[in-house]
Amino acid sequence: YGFDDDGAGVHDVIGSRCDPYTHLLLSPETEEQKVTCCHSNLTRQAVRDGLSEDDVHDVLNVFMCTGFTREGQRYFTKPSPVEVGDYLEFLAETDLLVSASTCPQGDVSTACAGGGEPVVYPLGVEVWKLKDEKYLETEGWKSSVISQYT
Repeated sequence: YGFDDDGAGVHDVIGSRCDPYTHLLLSPETEEQKVTCCHSNLTRQAVRDGLSEDDVHDVLNVFMCTGFTREGQRYFTKPSPVEVGDYLEFLAETDLLVSASTCPQGDVSTACAGGGEPVVYPLGVEVWKLKDEKYLETEGWKSSVISQYT
């Protein structure tokens, strides 16, 4: 997809997930503080997994179409150009606990809790294990180097 004429691209890490705290700051006139959002979805799953809200980490917004306006550099979202059958593949270098949230706002062309009926699509997840544990090594893959932060 690259970047479109508006400067939008997909699979961003520049924006976080919507959360009820930011929503309250941006829309203080809204009495409803329990906004349905990805942060709430991820937190509910973390609690089911024996964790807390503090354990919900950063997100990768896959298939979301986002960018910054050319004038003013304001973050924006628009309908995703993704089509049925599009997919991403990830390689886990360590054991992970992963949670997914399909955006409760739908295709993110409307602001979080902006009203209206969301356009939503199903999300499938498949987890695979390599048959040959040495395959990646024989193909030249090397494990990431652990950071030396002190």
